[in-house]
Amino acid sequence: MIGKLQSNKAKDAVKLFDYIHSLDNQKLADTLVKHQNNFQKKLKYFIQVNIGNEIQKSGIPVNELDPFYNYCKNEINLDIVGLMLIPPNDNDTIKYFKSCQLLNNSLALNELSMGMSADYIDAIKHGATFVRVGSSIFGSRLQP
Repeated sequence: MIGKLQSNKAKDAVKLFDYIHSLDNQKLADTLVKHQNNFQKKLKYFIQVNIGNEIQKSGIPVNELDPFYNYCKNEINLDIVGLMLIPPNDNDTIKYFKSCQLLNNSLALNELSMGMSADYIDAIKHGATFVRVGSSIFGSRLQP
C-alpha cells in the first residue's frame, strides 16, 4: 500500500496488503501492530521520511527518524524493511535520493522505496529497490 494511511483504515490495510510504504507516525504504528497481531499476519513496512521538511507532506522528519525506527523495530517489533521518500518538487531529486540512501544505509535496511515515472532511473542509481511508475503504465491523471 502506497499513500497516506489513516489509523481508522489500518485494519483493512492489514487484511489487504503485505507491504505498507507509508508508515509515518507512532499512532499508526501502534494500530498496525495491534491488527497485525489480531490477524496473525506479519507485514513489511517502509518508514516514510519527510526529507524536505515540507509541511504539506506526511512523513517522519529526518531528526526524528532514529527514535521512530527504534520504537517500531525494537519496542513493537514491526518488520521495517526500508525507507520511503517522495522528494520535494524542486528539480533536485538526486540530492534527496542520495540523502535517503545514506539514511537507509545508516539503519542497515535492505529496501528503499523512491522514484516515480519521471525520475525512477536516478532513484535506482541511488539504491531504490521499489519505484512507482504508475503514470508511465497508465498515463497521466486527468486534471479536474
